[in-house]
Amino acid sequence: MKMNETLVTSSEPPPSDGDPMDVVTEAHNPNENQSASSSDSDSESDDEAQVALELQNLETELATNPANYDAHVQYITALRKQGDLDKLRLAREVMSELFPLTPAMWQQWGNDEISLISSSAHEGAIPAIEKLYERGVSDYTSVPLWLDYLNFLQKYDSSVSECSPSGISKARDLFERALTACGLHIAEGSKLWESYRSYEERILNTMDKTDSELREKQTQKIRSIFHRQLSIPHLDLKSTLLTYKAWESHHGNNLDVSPQVASSHQKALEMLNIRADFEKKIAKNDVPDTERLQSYMAYLKFEQSSGDPARVKSLYERAITEFPISSDLWIDYTSYLNKTLKADKTLRDIYNRATRNCPWVGELWVRFMLYLERCHGSEKELSDVFERSLLCTFSTIDEYVDIFLTRVDGLRRRKQVDNGLDFALIRDTFKRASDYLSQQLKNTYSLLQIHSYWARLEYNIAKDITAVREVWKSLLKTSGSMLEAWQGYISMETELGHIHEARSLYKQCYTKRFSGTGSEDICNSWIRFEREFGSLEDFDHASQKVTPRLQELQFYKIQQESKVMASSIEEKEDKKITREKRKSGSDNPPNEQPPAKRHKDKSNKTEKSVVTQKDIPHGQSQSQSQSDTKMNEKSKQYNDKCTAFVSNLNLKAKGNYDILQASKDDLSGFFSDIGGVGEIRILLDKFTKKSRGLAYVDFCDDAHLESAIAKNKQMFLGKKLSIARSDPKGKRKSDNSNSNTNSSIKQGKVELKGRNTFAVPRTVRALGWTGGTKPPPAATTEGGDEKPKSNEELRNLLLNKT
Repeated sequence: MKMNETLVTSSEPPPSDGDPMDVVTEAHNPNENQSASSSDSDSESDDEAQVALELQNLETELATNPANYDAHVQYITALRKQGDLDKLRLAREVMSELFPLTPAMWQQWGNDEISLISSSAHEGAIPAIEKLYERGVSDYTSVPLWLDYLNFLQKYDSSVSECSPSGISKARDLFERALTACGLHIAEGSKLWESYRSYEERILNTMDKTDSELREKQTQKIRSIFHRQLSIPHLDLKSTLLTYKAWESHHGNNLDVSPQVASSHQKALEMLNIRADFEKKIAKNDVPDTERLQSYMAYLKFEQSSGDPARVKSLYERAITEFPISSDLWIDYTSYLNKTLKADKTLRDIYNRATRNCPWVGELWVRFMLYLERCHGSEKELSDVFERSLLCTFSTIDEYVDIFLTRVDGLRRRKQVDNGLDFALIRDTFKRASDYLSQQLKNTYSLLQIHSYWARLEYNIAKDITAVREVWKSLLKTSGSMLEAWQGYISMETELGHIHEARSLYKQCYTKRFSGTGSEDICNSWIRFEREFGSLEDFDHASQKVTPRLQELQFYKIQQESKVMASSIEEKEDKKITREKRKSGSDNPPNEQPPAKRHKDKSNKTEKSVVTQKDIPHGQSQSQSQSDTKMNEKSKQYNDKCTAFVSNLNLKAKGNYDILQASKDDLSGFFSDIGGVGEIRILLDKFTKKSRGLAYVDFCDDAHLESAIAKNKQMFLGKKLSIARSDPKGKRKSDNSNSNTNSSIKQGKVELKGRNTFAVPRTVRALGWTGGTKPPPAATTEGGDEKPKSNEELRNLLLNKT
């Protein structure tokens, strides 16, 4: 169907009876008109072709990307130009299913449908257009749209226009709804009041003039509308009072306004004066939208302080109409409603509008589901909202997690009240969450939270221990390198009294590589577990498994420390060279080679140094020699004569102040019972400048140092500290002259057991062996005649070997 179609008729030109010249002239003029008409026709044809091409492109775009809001708007505009009402109506329906239409778009739609009403068939079209307006006023609060709706009924609904009893009732109900929605609108609300009074005046004029009682009753109805309007702050409140006085005078009442009306009018004026500045700010169109939105928020804060929920709700609706996709505004709006109205059934439409305007905000969907549960919504309603939410795209993965957990929470609560609810629905929701989120949440607390919650419900509600274990196993398949996943599984088995199963899990995971100190933690946890639940044989078996593993981890920690220290020394040396070059004022001094050649020569020297290692003094490695040379070039601030090396510090310091200072203060307090604490040095990451969990603590003498070392393995800020004597210079080699190396380390080759092993230096004291004591059997060599190397020798050896 085409809109505004016109019938075009053509007729032959009448014959001419005049001069032949006139005939020629008459014959020529139609040709000119025909040429002009042809030109116009070609122009119209080009326009139609351009519109058709635009429509084709827009249809292709919407087929591939139906969520493109702007493409929908452009498509509807192009269809209006073409005049194809059937396609236009379908396009509007499709867009309204996905997005709320603006009040202007609803007005345009209504006007297009009204223009097609013929005088003979308009009665049948009225209900369809009424439904159209009902949909429009439910999307946004708009005074112009309500006025269009009311005017349409007064013009095309015969019962309303003829003021029949049924028509009057229908019109009054609609006017009261409009006033409830927009009657408090300070800027435009008075238009609705005026329209209402105008219709009531129309009713009065149709009444029999001889029926004074009925006319007086109608007059009182109009007077009541005036009184209501005068008690509400509107921008034209003063002119409304003058109109009221003139109306009373016209109806023979020349008395002054009643004291009650005057008092309510004065209060309304005072309210208007207080809000006048807010109204001016939100009415400015020459300022950025962010500024106008902030003006609305300030206005809303003021209205909330006044304590009138109706006025607050009206102002929120005005703000939403102008800023429909402001998620912060919708969140603020729904928060206010939760506090004031809570389970009010009228909030269902508001939550529905919020999620349609901002479908990408997970918090709005969560609040919608909680509201439906609070007002005892049906399972179908809750399921529909949940399924709609999963079709949206959220900015963070945590929003998806929150939606799934909210759905499960509701099902769990309903299951506890209604035993008829099938647990399979809860299980299916968890399974969907796992399938949907596992890859994105791999090794995260959120995935652990979902599975631990799932496992608890499987045991507490379904009473299915097999299903419980399957849940944990599915988590470990995805997040097996996450310590907390194993701890959660073990903890649940322990709580349920399944000691054998918990022990089996320890055996599976104690050799795994976990982040941070997780590997040490799981080993120590197994030992504690056997102390509390195991037999002596179980405890001995766990100790035999755990002890070598802890040695491996300790060796690896020393290796990593050595690498970091070597890297730090090189970095400082490079900075020193750079500063010296800058001071010299030249990038390449006369006696210095270019950087490229220096690099090449440095490589050659490195190769040469390997060949001529015999020139290095006996007992000193090449890396030691290089490191000592670098250290000698730089002044030494600390000599570590009486220093403890502390590791496994808690990286999360207490308080909100600087991390470095907080760690120093905490360490100082930890050693306060010993005394003699000097300088405390926290090792920081060179990039993040945050604590690496390592520190050097200087003491005034050996007695205090030995007391500090005696505190090894004590708990500090939730973690077990490792404290050992720092010996970077190897000056205490004589204390360890009779040491032996681990029997598993032979001829410079490392032989370690376990799923994850690390490179270990040749001569390192066994774990727990201090100077002056006999090394444990597992730490002796076959010959027993090799001297242990100092920490500094070890670091340099590792730097050279690795």
